[in-house]
Amino acid sequence: MMDDAEPDPLGYMGFPPAHLAKLHSTNPVERLNGEIKRRTDVVGIFPNEDAITRLAGAMLHEQNDEWAVQRARNMTLETTAPLSDEPIVSLPAVAA
Repeated sequence: MMDDAEPDPLGYMGFPPAHLAKLHSTNPVERLNGEIKRRTDVVGIFPNEDAITRLAGAMLHEQNDEWAVQRARNMTLETTAPLSDEPIVSLPAVAA
């Protein structure tokens, strides 16, 4: 069973060496989860489930925009393109 499952946990090893250090850390995700928790705790009581979804979704959208323009810190579409069969897709320098 372990031999059959070998490709699954080692799949990340196919990324370029420059990306491996970024893949080993969950700090950005943990920080984002903590920020969502902090912001929802400030509100306290939400009127309905959609309100929670809108707040968390807005925060995730904002964080995605920030990560998209921080070229030096995160993996970019251009550097991950060799791993895909799809053509390179580029993001605008500034989120609209």
